[in-house]
Amino acid sequence: MRSIYPLLILLLSLTTIQAQENLYKQAWLEKWQNSKAYLIAIAEEMPDSLYDYKPTEREMSFEEQLQHINGNMEWLATTYFDKPEAEVSTATNSKERIIANLASSFDLIFETIKAYPEARFAEPVDFFAGEKSRLQILNLLQDHITHHRGQLIVYLNLNALKPPQYTGW
Repeated sequence: MRSIYPLLILLLSLTTIQAQENLYKQAWLEKWQNSKAYLIAIAEEMPDSLYDYKPTEREMSFEEQLQHINGNMEWLATTYFDKPEAEVSTATNSKERIIANLASSFDLIFETIKAYPEARFAEPVDFFAGEKSRLQILNLLQDHITHHRGQLIVYLNLNALKPPQYTGW
């Protein structure tokens, strides 16, 4: 009977580790969905006629900010998580096209990360800022969006448009 105790302890330890990994992944996926909804709400708030707005000449326009966010998401996810290329919208209205492309990218990244083995998050990858783990790249995906989304909120405010209510978690 005593020989079964070490086995039970090991089993419980592995279950706890697996639950912690799943907890992180589930929290990230939930945050990702909220990030998508919030960014798209911001993109929808800006009128088509102001998509070329930029506060200063050296800044990106509202449209360029959104395209930059999407391009970075696509690059990080296809390079470091084997995400398939997103379908690109061909809508002639740039606002509609950009929102469709963002939604497509967010959805494919969600599905890619949902299916991605948690054990691979610890793997080191070559990155222009030095070796990073896939977990660090996953966090960068979210952080980069947050950085530029904050700028977009300023653009809305400078045009007397009320930003959507923040949705964090």
